[in-house]
Amino acid sequence: MDPNRRQGGIQQLLAAEQEAQQIVNAARNAKLARLKQAKEEADKEIAEYRAHMEAEFQKKVAESSGDSGANVKRLEQETEAKIQHLKSQVESISCDVVQMLLRHVTTVKN
Repeated sequence: MDPNRRQGGIQQLLAAEQEAQQIVNAARNAKLARLKQAKEEADKEIAEYRAHMEAEFQKKVAESSGDSGANVKRLEQETEAKIQHLKSQVESISCDVVQMLLRHVTTVKN
């Protein structure tokens, strides 16, 4: 073989290798850029989701704390109604209870 031709073939191989290396580097850089972009998009989605969940949580906290005053008032009303019911029952059976106690206390058994 002619030394010049061999030298030309080697130069061609080196050029092809450099071109292949550039293609690989370009692909690697594109992959890294896409990974960086995907990470940024994921971080953005996470931040939006976190903000949404925090807003829902704060809304529920506000609703439950706002209702606590209404709940207290409702419980006070229910308690007062039960107290009045018990008082009316006491009034209706107090005479019978007094009579029963007097009968048992004054009855003498042999």
